[in-house]
Amino acid sequence: MENAATSSSPIAELVARARAAQRIYETWSQEQVDTAVVAAGWAIIEPARNRELAELAVADTGVGNVEDKVRKNYRKTFGLLRDLHGARSVGVIGEDPARGIVEIARPVGVVCAVTPSTNPGATPANKIINALKGRNAVIVAPSPKGWSTAARLIEFIHAEFDRIGAPRDLVQLLPLPINKQATAELMRLCDLVVATGSQANVRAAYASGTPAFGVGAGNVAGIVDETADVNAAAERIVRSKTFDNATSCSSENSLVIVDAVRASMLAALKDRGAVMLAAAQKATLQSLMWPEGKLSAAVIGQSARTIAERAAEVDGANREGWLAIAATDPRILMVAEDGVGHDHPFSGEKLSPVLAVYAARDFEEAAATVERIYAYEGAGHSVGLHSAVPERATTLGLTLPVSRVIVDQAHCIATGGSFDNGLPFSLSMGCGTWGKNNFSDNMNYRHYLNITRVSRPIPEKVPSEDEIFGAYFAKHGAK
Repeated sequence: MENAATSSSPIAELVARARAAQRIYETWSQEQVDTAVVAAGWAIIEPARNRELAELAVADTGVGNVEDKVRKNYRKTFGLLRDLHGARSVGVIGEDPARGIVEIARPVGVVCAVTPSTNPGATPANKIINALKGRNAVIVAPSPKGWSTAARLIEFIHAEFDRIGAPRDLVQLLPLPINKQATAELMRLCDLVVATGSQANVRAAYASGTPAFGVGAGNVAGIVDETADVNAAAERIVRSKTFDNATSCSSENSLVIVDAVRASMLAALKDRGAVMLAAAQKATLQSLMWPEGKLSAAVIGQSARTIAERAAEVDGANREGWLAIAATDPRILMVAEDGVGHDHPFSGEKLSPVLAVYAARDFEEAAATVERIYAYEGAGHSVGLHSAVPERATTLGLTLPVSRVIVDQAHCIATGGSFDNGLPFSLSMGCGTWGKNNFSDNMNYRHYLNITRVSRPIPEKVPSEDEIFGAYFAKHGAK
């Protein structure tokens, strides 16, 4: 379970303290563990602390908006606590007498939790709570911009730990300065890495030599077919695409609309504050968003109004037009798109309230368009569907490279678990082998457990050869 520290570096000392605390925590009962889990949850949910963390996150990262981060911190954490309530994670957690199997939960040890700047409060909290549920210690490795928010969160958790007598060293933070070398050393010395954020971080986690869970790239597409309730679909899409200024990997980046409802759908989106840009404006926006082929921080997590104002600064010829758009306080900027790939950057992830809109003759062409988009970016994550034909969701699940099909829901709110669907609450979505991940679930507490299985003898039952081969021989001839 332990990766040996080969030096007395500050990070090795951090891990050593975590190991000592974890050994104490490993002796705790289920009731004591659940108390620690609730304590960590209250550390971020308590209203004054929640707001302080949300304000700090926006001030330090410049990404998203405070009110949505307050809602995210609360909803994602409270939902996770609901999922964990009553779940067994200490000692015997499952028994199957018919198979003679008993399952015993064991901790993984010390977890390295790599977290992004887009969710510097909610994502660390989610990983900390899941790790604690499994009787693990956890050390957070945040993005540099997210460090202060994570540090404040952990101060709040330590205050709650003091109330219940839990070791503070169970939850720690990688010290400043945050850099690739420090994070790599932490990954190497811990027992499990859970990495959320850039694909560079995920690749580093997989290459660390430590068992790792990493997530795939986001680039969600949604389909609106000819049977959809366009007003309901538009409401869900706008709610999803504008939440926290589209910082979520689960926000729609492309929308594929079947021709029969294209006009009415675009009108419904317009009624809710979405603006379709002209071709010249699209070109300006592209140069603003990808000035050197890489998505610019000038737009990541910014409001549509701010993006329009920044476009006005770089597009003197059309400055008044951009300012007129900004004056309407738009919620989403839309661009018509038909291409996919590096030469069509709007087909990729945008991390902002900018939406590429594709046209399709029918549902089959819409699904094929999504498949082309995911061949470029976003394979394995999820797809949205707005439709009155239930079988179409199954079709997408059978044919597209996705781990989730989100039907008639606000995508970014639903994908990571919601009170009105059955997905586990999570901020780390596995994307399967399509997204170069080793899991396709919403990451949850069971990913932070080792499971020992006790096997006892049961009455022998050996099938006859006819049971196994009979149908095959009957169809294809005897042996």
